[in-house]
Amino acid sequence: MNTSNKTARTVIITGASSGIGLAIAEAFVKRGDNVIGNARTLSRLQETAEKLGERFVPVDGDIGDPATAKRVFDTAIAQFGKVDILVNNAGIFLPKPFADYTPDDVDRIFDTNLKGFLYVTQLAGKHMADNRSGHIVNVTASIAMQPTARIGALLPVLVKGGLNQATRALAIELASSNVMVNAVAPGVIDTPMHAPETHDFLKGLHPTHTMGKDQDIVDAVMYLTGASFTTGTILAVDGGASAGTW
Repeated sequence: MNTSNKTARTVIITGASSGIGLAIAEAFVKRGDNVIGNARTLSRLQETAEKLGERFVPVDGDIGDPATAKRVFDTAIAQFGKVDILVNNAGIFLPKPFADYTPDDVDRIFDTNLKGFLYVTQLAGKHMADNRSGHIVNVTASIAMQPTARIGALLPVLVKGGLNQATRALAIELASSNVMVNAVAPGVIDTPMHAPETHDFLKGLHPTHTMGKDQDIVDAVMYLTGASFTTGTILAVDGGASAGTW
């Protein structure tokens, strides 16, 4: 498939079947861009494809598997001939006391949050550098910038904090190739995964005493993927939570 809109960009989004990833996919499709959407569950991706139309191409599988990452990238090239933007959104957040983390927890978080960034970014980054154009946006977490005793989340902090630093390092590495690499670090976003009875507590994790919306993250991603002089930035979208204690 190819589209007649020669100004359309090709966007890879991981974790694209629900929540923030779905909202980002919808925004790019609405702008006339082409999206390769990845998630583990094919049925949910197919529902998204039915909703968004031919500009959304689903590729299911575990993005932490290098074979899946290659299939996602190869599909983008086969369908649209290029990759302009990569949004590394797939991730899991598993809060618990540090001593309670199990080997299975470690594998799950490292496979999705770290390997899910690594393999597809290697492919897309080289392609973008060769083309001397592109944007990579990593969705990390505000708590990695400002941990809090109110939520035990050492493993997410470990990996997401590492991704923040990797964002800076890769931005420097690819800057001379005109590839912009940035991150969005969300606070708590109001999605169905948060039960209504937890909202008062979650609002209290931000100085604004509010929760974020999907659109807040969409707006940040859209800014960063349109910016030509912004790279190596970790953009906190968190109601001030990463600014310090309050």
